[in-house]
Amino acid sequence: MNTTLLIQLARVFSVLSLVSIGGVNATLPETRRQVVEVHGWMTNASFADVFAISHAAPGPNIIMVSLIGWQLSGLVGLLVATLAIMAPSCMLAFVVSRVLGRWSDHPRIALLKAGLVPVALGLILASGVSMMRAANQDMIAVAISLLTAGFVVTSARNPLWALTAGMLVNVAAWRFF
Repeated sequence: MNTTLLIQLARVFSVLSLVSIGGVNATLPETRRQVVEVHGWMTNASFADVFAISHAAPGPNIIMVSLIGWQLSGLVGLLVATLAIMAPSCMLAFVVSRVLGRWSDHPRIALLKAGLVPVALGLILASGVSMMRAANQDMIAVAISLLTAGFVVTSARNPLWALTAGMLVNVAAWRFF
């Protein structure tokens, strides 16, 4: 068991936990940067694979962090990464909920809540761009990603239609090219 790696995992994910406004997907660009670029624990392709598996599996998206810990250091890595991403934000949420419960009618609290919405949306948009960069290795994949995103943003239809069409095009392109 590599104690240094476990300490690094705990440090990286506990810091990310505190800025995960909008959920763990909001920290995706920084998670990818830390895991791929800073520490070199994974390649872009393996990170994209972990992301895909975590989103295909039922349950919360936070499983992605658990899978990273598992891949790096087995069960102990899974536990360390999962606790590190969950514990700080849970403690912060508990404290903030107590404060909000006490001063919820204060105008500055309403202003703070309204200001966090665009921050969360911006972080989530950045995570989409980051994953597109990590996963798209050719022009067909880039085109599929852009068209799927365009469909989701401009259409009121279920996004599964775009995802299914994108998957079929990608499979056909992979099979014939």
